[in-house]
Amino acid sequence: MNYGYLVKENKGIPIHPNIYWRILIELIGALLACAFFCLFPVNDRHVQNLPTINFDYLFAILYDGRSKMQENKIRCIVHYFRRICSNIPVGFVSFERKVLPLNNCAGSFCCPKANFWINSTIPLCQFKVKDSGLIEDQTFGALEVDFANEYLGGGALHSGCVQEEIRFMINPELITGMLFLPAMADNEAIEIVGAERFSNYTGYAFNFCFAGNHEDKREMDSLGRHKTFIAAIDALCSPGMRQYRLEFLLREVNKAFCGFFNQSKYNQYESLFLESGEDVTNHTDKSRNSLPVHESISDARENFLGTSLTPESLDHKDDIGIATGNWGCGAFGGDPEVKSIIQWLAASQALRPSVMYYTFGTGPLHHLEKVSEWILAHKWTVGDLWSMLVEYCSQISNRQTHVGFFDWLLPASSKTNLKC
Repeated sequence: MNYGYLVKENKGIPIHPNIYWRILIELIGALLACAFFCLFPVNDRHVQNLPTINFDYLFAILYDGRSKMQENKIRCIVHYFRRICSNIPVGFVSFERKVLPLNNCAGSFCCPKANFWINSTIPLCQFKVKDSGLIEDQTFGALEVDFANEYLGGGALHSGCVQEEIRFMINPELITGMLFLPAMADNEAIEIVGAERFSNYTGYAFNFCFAGNHEDKREMDSLGRHKTFIAAIDALCSPGMRQYRLEFLLREVNKAFCGFFNQSKYNQYESLFLESGEDVTNHTDKSRNSLPVHESISDARENFLGTSLTPESLDHKDDIGIATGNWGCGAFGGDPEVKSIIQWLAASQALRPSVMYYTFGTGPLHHLEKVSEWILAHKWTVGDLWSMLVEYCSQISNRQTHVGFFDWLLPASSKTNLKC
């Protein structure tokens, strides 16, 4: 199968010229069966920056100290095959590679610079905090964030078993994207619509355990996809103090913005960029860093089934919020207070109506709800909150403060209220 990769000059990074793929669920079952039996050629996948696709590593790790966790991952996959063999599914799953051009963008907005965020007058969207529950269990029809590795799926087919890997086990159709989607660059995200959930589970990491069948009750859209929207965005790994530097704040907020933007609102985004003074009309260069965002719609090409996707056929979500949590924290090592604010900024700038934030009981986020209520009560804009975040990060980088962002941000009277 020829995927038609483009190679960025001097970088050796392959890019697929297509943006949308819509794949029959029945075909996905066949592709995953090929992966299960390790039938895909793998000799040049590393050259093409493609993740692991065959299941041999997953099986091999059964024989070391992580066998219980791996056994339960495999049980999820076997359960998936049992289900689809007893009742052949119908419908589609779609995969979208979203790109924010870094420069030289023809007729499209580029990856935002610092001034864009400082000057933004967009009001902050609603922010709701959930101290319990899981992103995948939300019932609000939100875009669910996959705390991704730059290689889609991360360690799903290796020894990984945290948020992304678990999601790929309980929604195995997601694994299909690992076949053909190269590693994400800093200005890219991947959105997947329609992946059905087949399994329940308990535990996390080494305590992960398959917990039986899950009946996915989510409705289907007109394209035959479950109304499950997943945005895969990869955060900085082990960032340490560099996460507070402006260039890396921009990297993270633009990565989240790329994952959160809604293609159907392209014209609104473009007008916001024009109002901010950002350049949207430079000459084009078809590199990984300059693929126009709207090319995915205006220049739709052939997908795996040989049918073109058009704006009218996308039947994309509209005005749905973001369901997320401690993206870039935990195993990735990011500051949870800073990362929560970055995602709020990105969701607001992407014109999302709300963020539902699952804290998973993280200590530093104990007061996140009260902090967000205080900010919303003062009617701050994206530019206001961004400016405060940048100032805080500058101070912590220069060792002028050693407290967390929430303690630094709030006045003394509000801090007293937080302790109540």
